[in-house]
Amino acid sequence: MTVRLAVFASGSGSNFQAVAEAIRDQGIPARIELVVCDKPSAYVLERAKAFGVDTYTFDPKAYPSREAYENDILAELRKRGVEWIVLAGYMRLITPVLVEPYYGRMINLHPALLPAFPGIHSVRQALEYGVKITGATVHFVDGGMDTGPIIAQQAVEVCQDDTEETLAARVHAAEHELLPRVVRWIAEGRVTLTGRQVSIR
Repeated sequence: MTVRLAVFASGSGSNFQAVAEAIRDQGIPARIELVVCDKPSAYVLERAKAFGVDTYTFDPKAYPSREAYENDILAELRKRGVEWIVLAGYMRLITPVLVEPYYGRMINLHPALLPAFPGIHSVRQALEYGVKITGATVHFVDGGMDTGPIIAQQAVEVCQDDTEETLAARVHAAEHELLPRVVRWIAEGRVTLTGRQVSIR
């Protein structure tokens, strides 16, 4: 049984690439049916093309509301039988239009150890706060700002001479390991959500 995924991304798409390579090279029983992108010039679209993955792009400014474009996205996902959504560098808040039909089947990747440093500029926040360890989190999406139940985390040590760029590079490397691992667990049916508790078997 192959799990059908959609990956949402707004930028370079390096996490899409990590997942697509893992599916191809590690025999993960999943298929990326669609890449959804809110920026028609984003490099993730080139990466998707290289993997033969269909893309759906949209201009948020062409819609009266978030709900309006999410209704169009939802129709596209349903048409393709998408079972799980993976937010991988998608820089838009998700409304109940997508959260409700996909609750418990939508995950997000965040470059910090949540609940610390939600929102944007998480690596900069970690440096400014002076933490010794930060990292990456994959969590379920519940409609809040990085507030959903946590599935898995990977720690990254903060070095004394780190800049935002050097630390971000190591956090991204952790993301590229963590996200494919979680996608494998999902595809193998090993992830269970009960309230806020996530168990992996």
